[in-house]
Amino acid sequence: QVQLVESGGGLVQAGGSLRLSCAASGRTFSSYAIAWFRQAPGKEREFVAAITWNGGNTYYADSVKGRFTISRDNAKNTVPLQMNSLKPEDTAVYYCAGRATRLDDVLRVQGYWLTWGQGTQVTVSS
Repeated sequence: QVQLVESGGGLVQAGGSLRLSCAASGRTFSSYAIAWFRQAPGKEREFVAAITWNGGNTYYADSVKGRFTISRDNAKNTVPLQMNSLKPEDTAVYYCAGRATRLDDVLRVQGYWLTWGQGTQVTVSS
């Protein structure tokens, strides 16, 4: 069983950048697809980005496409999320989530993802 821990959140001005990291424990991380979700106050948790187990496919919400980049380093058991051109509406708690799968596709719904981290706060000021 893999455990996930997010880091890298903070306060940034609009237009700035942050790099989140999802660190995983466990020797089976390389068999896990990983996703990032976020939840803003008073809103439902929403999909942000995902990457398949081998990094072969990546997926993005339309709201972040072209600004956010997901990648993975299986040697270091990490999945960074590079966030550029941040907007106030990106303010949320960001969660990483995982599922053990070697399929070349993933689903963007919360119920698909079986392992979750505790989240990291991202605040973008205007």
